[in-house]
Amino acid sequence: MIRFFRLFGSQYFGLWIPAVVLFALQEIPYMVMPLFKLGNDPLMHMEERSQLLDVLEKCLGSACIALMVLLVHEDVKLLSLETGRERLFFGLAAAVLLLNFFGWGLYFSGHQSLFVIMTFLVVMPPLYYVFIGLWRQNFILSACGAVFLAVHFLHVYGNLKNTI
Repeated sequence: MIRFFRLFGSQYFGLWIPAVVLFALQEIPYMVMPLFKLGNDPLMHMEERSQLLDVLEKCLGSACIALMVLLVHEDVKLLSLETGRERLFFGLAAAVLLLNFFGWGLYFSGHQSLFVIMTFLVVMPPLYYVFIGLWRQNFILSACGAVFLAVHFLHVYGNLKNTI
């Protein structure tokens, strides 16, 4: 963890290298997707219904990644799991990631219901960022992740509700 300069309070502009790994872990399903020959792929072929939600979703998702990598709390160690709070939120982030992978397994095997998509593929990634933010005392990331969750859900649901 590198801190370059204080932004405000106990938050620094810096670099948290493990964030790159955490981001890459969450992207694994997209990396392996070309290996699967999906006969039906509603996520990759959904009709866009709201340009505003599309732009907001992309901006918020990118902001979550940037905040996770570049915003560092002064008291947090590189990979601390010392306190009960840290263990709880790290565990929740890991559980959410595993549920996301479970959902992708369902999706790749043809179980592509609106419930599976919305629950495991849409809700879990923003929750992952919320819990990483809580684990790292990066409350701006957690707040951004919560807003991302709402926008991501509304956007994808609006795009898929009449097609699945």
